[in-house]
Amino acid sequence: MTRIFTALALTLSMSLAAPGARAADAGADPTELVQEAGERSLEEFLWLKRPIVVFADSPADPRYVQQMQFIADRPDALEDRDVVVLTDTDPAARSALRRELRPRGFMLVLIAKDGTRVLRKPFPWSVRELSRSIDKLPVRQQEIRDRQGTPRE
Repeated sequence: MTRIFTALALTLSMSLAAPGARAADAGADPTELVQEAGERSLEEFLWLKRPIVVFADSPADPRYVQQMQFIADRPDALEDRDVVVLTDTDPAARSALRRELRPRGFMLVLIAKDGTRVLRKPFPWSVRELSRSIDKLPVRQQEIRDRQGTPRE
């Protein structure tokens, strides 16, 4: 059963990540939705993207598999909101993000464009729930007004 989850998680991760986006690749393509955390830092996304960091102790963690499936089902909604998903499933590697955010087991963290930690959840969240949280952020509301051509109040 563990092999099935591992195979599913690896297949899902490989299908979501760019072929060249690996932990060792520090210069991963910033336009890819899902990237391995590796030694990435949150500062490189400041004012450019809204990172969603997904931690797990293993790629076979059912919560991780479910979260990645949620993301795979609706990537367009996240791309529209300037989201980048960073994944870390190797606690032994002690990545910079893992040291900074200090997860315990599975954890999902939503970070605003200004670097503020908006949300920490110990269980998977659907893209719909994530989108609603993002859409409440002041910078996102300004982005929506700018797209509509509505003057700021």
